[in-house]
Amino acid sequence: MQFIALTSIGVEQLLVEELTEFGFEINKQTVGSVKFTGANLDVQKFCMMTRFATRVMLLIDDKPEVNDKDSLYKFVRFQAWQDWFSPKQTFAVEFNGTNNALKNTQFSGLVVKDGIVDYFNDLFEQRPDVDKQTPDIRIIAKLSKQGCALYIDFSGPRLSDRGYRDKQGKAPIREHLAAALVKRSGWLEDTNKPLFDPCCGSGTLLIEAASMALGLPTNLNKDFAFKRLPSFRESKFTELKAQLNVQPEQKSLWLIGSDIDERVLSIAERNAKRAGVESHIKFKFEDANQLSLAAKRPGTVLSNLPYGERLGGMAEIITLYRNMGITFKKHYKDWNLALLASEESLLKVLKLARKKSYKFKNGPLDVLLNLYEMNEMQVQQNKQSSGLNFEGSTAFGNRLKKNLQGLKSWLKKEDINAYRVYDADIPEYNVAVDIYNDNAVIFEYKAPKEIDDSVAQKRLQDVITLTAEQLNIDPLNIAVKVRKRQKGQEQYKALDKQNRTEVVEEYGAKFKVNLFDYLDTGLFLDHRLARKFIQQHSKDKRVLNLFAYTGSASVHAAVGGAKSVTTVDMSKTYLKWAEENFELNGLKNPRFRFEQADCLKWLERAVGQYDLIFLDPPTFSNSKRMSDAFDVQRDHLKLLGWVKKILAPNGVLLFSNNKRGFKIDEMGLAALGLTAEEYSSQTLSLDFKRNKQIHNSWLIRHD
Repeated sequence: MQFIALTSIGVEQLLVEELTEFGFEINKQTVGSVKFTGANLDVQKFCMMTRFATRVMLLIDDKPEVNDKDSLYKFVRFQAWQDWFSPKQTFAVEFNGTNNALKNTQFSGLVVKDGIVDYFNDLFEQRPDVDKQTPDIRIIAKLSKQGCALYIDFSGPRLSDRGYRDKQGKAPIREHLAAALVKRSGWLEDTNKPLFDPCCGSGTLLIEAASMALGLPTNLNKDFAFKRLPSFRESKFTELKAQLNVQPEQKSLWLIGSDIDERVLSIAERNAKRAGVESHIKFKFEDANQLSLAAKRPGTVLSNLPYGERLGGMAEIITLYRNMGITFKKHYKDWNLALLASEESLLKVLKLARKKSYKFKNGPLDVLLNLYEMNEMQVQQNKQSSGLNFEGSTAFGNRLKKNLQGLKSWLKKEDINAYRVYDADIPEYNVAVDIYNDNAVIFEYKAPKEIDDSVAQKRLQDVITLTAEQLNIDPLNIAVKVRKRQKGQEQYKALDKQNRTEVVEEYGAKFKVNLFDYLDTGLFLDHRLARKFIQQHSKDKRVLNLFAYTGSASVHAAVGGAKSVTTVDMSKTYLKWAEENFELNGLKNPRFRFEQADCLKWLERAVGQYDLIFLDPPTFSNSKRMSDAFDVQRDHLKLLGWVKKILAPNGVLLFSNNKRGFKIDEMGLAALGLTAEEYSSQTLSLDFKRNKQIHNSWLIRHD
């Protein structure tokens, strides 16, 4: 009979080799699948033993002329379905593929279902029931340019689910991919040598390695779909299972796994016990940043290295890769390395010359397995290599240090602990670096078109390294807000939020900032002097803060003795944050109000008078109040006209925005009965003097 075995992209050749070892005839290898011919009982054995297949399906028939509803129905209707199941059994249909006539897979699946049901009605005057969750028989139809193929699910539940994992780490790999990595690492060629995974997580790589070395079957106790086919013979299957369920050969394996997460290590130990290989693996608590030599005898390092999915966590990842590269060069002479990562640029941080490379898919992610030989030549070459990617990086490091030195007396005088220390001073290093206490935030600006993306990434790696070194900041305390190139489905989706907060102070006010979980930190540093102005001019005033974000300007108004403070923003998250900032400063008064609203819509119904208004709108925004999206350049007169209605006769409006090249319409303002005093330079503190375009500010009053 003809079958198709499915697997992940990158594992196909290993699957071909495995099928060949079982004696099957290979018909065709395609992306993610291999078609082969084999006998029923032999394929049952394969399902219990395979390392690399995720599913096996039995071919019923294929036909090239199937291209629309009628031809699909006829193709299905005239199959001999009674050869595969009876009308008393339940079934389900999976349909894959589309064309110009069959555009909806759900509709095409219903056509297949109708053809099967009509066949049984005509032959037996009885129809089988559909059960989408737990059917006895699962029919798979695959539509392609070559026509349509009908399969029956032969293996059943996913073959890569071996049954020993109940929990897993944050970047899990399927067992069949883990087996492929073990095979590609070369360790199986000499299992007397140690195998070490420094980022072992829930232990999948080591468990698969032990199982492969011991020759253990993968799926003896699965509820295989072939058990419900007419060709299944219980006695033969029981005999086959008994032959496979033998004691593993006695081997002394040297498998070591380490991880910094003690919780996940306990999961790994339980997984190894369920897999029956716990006596062969030693798990230990160790930080991969500070690796010791795993074993005195050279062996293989095999690891699925962290990918850096968490927002802001890039500095941590870069430092980890650098430190591991240094350790391998220093302590792992004559070892082989097999390291899996999400990006080649990350592997290049290791500063190692790869021997070979394999591409795989880990779920939706493109991943890369690099092989390295730590021979004498490699070690000597890498001892001479610099830790930085570019000679010019030294200039960035020097500028960083010089800028900090130039700010020190000002920081001490003003008692400021949140400030900008670098802002794209050197064109090639187009980033901003902000300091918050003992933490740093690196913002990557958009690189010029002439700068290659890989070059920009390497320069960013140097920026991270030098920021840690020159400013004496732990890489764990460096957040990186970086542009990411999407791969697969949401490759850079943030995982767990860190929920790490800091408290910073300025001019007697305290603020909670979150450096790692959001693109912005909760405090716009460039508005520091604008907030100081508000504090100094709020005594006994009615203050309004529009587009308030986390309410920092409102806090300064309250600290400055405002009679009342109204804080308006559309985000519940930011308003709650604003209230927390008030609590942090011990500010409690019924006249301190927080209103969740679209500020433009709020202005439509706003009443009363305010003596001091802070207005810092976004450059662009969608609002129901506007017929089109709000554009601060185009719509600022309309906005200022609305605000004028609630500005007290002797009141002051501090108007600010960050649109580069913004021009205020002075004639239009005069027509509204308003005057504007340019105030931008007075709101730029020493750490922002270099970037005079970071925001624009005006003091606006009634004429």
